[in-house]
Amino acid sequence: MPLAPGTHLGSYEIVAPLGAGGMGEVYRARDTRLARDVAVKVLPEAFASDAERMRRFEQEARAVAALNHPNVLSVFDTGTQEGVPYLVCELLEGTSLRELVGHGPIPSRKSVEYAQQIADGLAAAHEKGIVHRDLKPENLFLTGGGRLKILDFGLAKMPARESATSVADGGTATIAAATSPGVVMGTNGYMAPEQVRGEAVDHRADIFSFGVTLYEMLTGQRAFQRETSVETLSAILKEDPPDLDTEKLHVSPGLERIVRHCLEKKAADRFQSARDLMFALGTLSDTTVRMETRAAPARGRSLRIASVAVLGALLVRAKPVAPQWCTFSGLAPPRRVRLPAAKVRATRSGRLTMPTWRSLPQASFARPQSRVAGSRISPRWGQVREEGLGAARASSSIRARQAADYGG
Repeated sequence: MPLAPGTHLGSYEIVAPLGAGGMGEVYRARDTRLARDVAVKVLPEAFASDAERMRRFEQEARAVAALNHPNVLSVFDTGTQEGVPYLVCELLEGTSLRELVGHGPIPSRKSVEYAQQIADGLAAAHEKGIVHRDLKPENLFLTGGGRLKILDFGLAKMPARESATSVADGGTATIAAATSPGVVMGTNGYMAPEQVRGEAVDHRADIFSFGVTLYEMLTGQRAFQRETSVETLSAILKEDPPDLDTEKLHVSPGLERIVRHCLEKKAADRFQSARDLMFALGTLSDTTVRMETRAAPARGRSLRIASVAVLGALLVRAKPVAPQWCTFSGLAPPRRVRLPAAKVRATRSGRLTMPTWRSLPQASFARPQSRVAGSRISPRWGQVREEGLGAARASSSIRARQAADYGG
């Protein structure tokens, strides 16, 4: 039976219901001691007698309490009122990632930003030996301030030492009990292949679920959705998701490679840690430099005409093309530089090559804090991308500006 407004659970007064699911009911409540609004998750009395549901409820409390990270939901308190267990956590205002994805693809720049936060939260959990095992858009929440939070650790795999501690203390040993072989734990469509097969899993299963979620953010479509559950499970084991339409979705090749790397069928072929994944996502933001191209006003040529000229260069030896305007956002502050025609060349493969900042007139811009080394213009006329990683690391302020500029 739902709790009525005004009901007290310890020092928490129920204000209004927020939602309900298979693992309990969630209410908005008021902490009468600290005068703050909180969320209270209650396991209904009917479920309290279910040993498995009780185990998961207590497991979630232990898992989240072990973490203190801005991208993981914070737990404040736990208790029992007349045989009804409850969990008190921070009250989040915003929307779930599921609702966000329901409106269509999320722009690649925002997707990368959210993905970095998810990876950061996962890294914190994995470093504590906690594997989420149920990462999906429903368990990711975006606050009004743009902070992404990982929710619902009810299916989490706890570190082995938790089991030993529970038994030694005479506590509930089932809290950290290992999943029996052959038991499938997770949500259909988001589980890693090893989860589908009922094998023992580690943190790399979360990496796969992360890749499925990132794919859905970029495309607005589920990676392995089929007509039946059995077909969906089979697709996870045997098939690759449809290719990303990089042109239509404005997804950079680097971002596509990250998604594919996460979705490798074998755990050994994926990113081996969430920290490695974070580094790869950060490299996307740090080394992507935006550019605009347009024909020189004196010649009066449009971008279309300039493109035809480049195609003609494919049939002959490399020739200079029209002067280009390029914005180097890696510089401090960013500078928009008009490159001389002699500095931009079309190769036989159709690639437009650009000079490094060292070879440009130094009067064009201030000395940079972050250098862009070995850059080129892609045939799409869309970006200048760094060929290597020789550039010095930017300061945090420059990184933030680069991340904000990333658009895929």
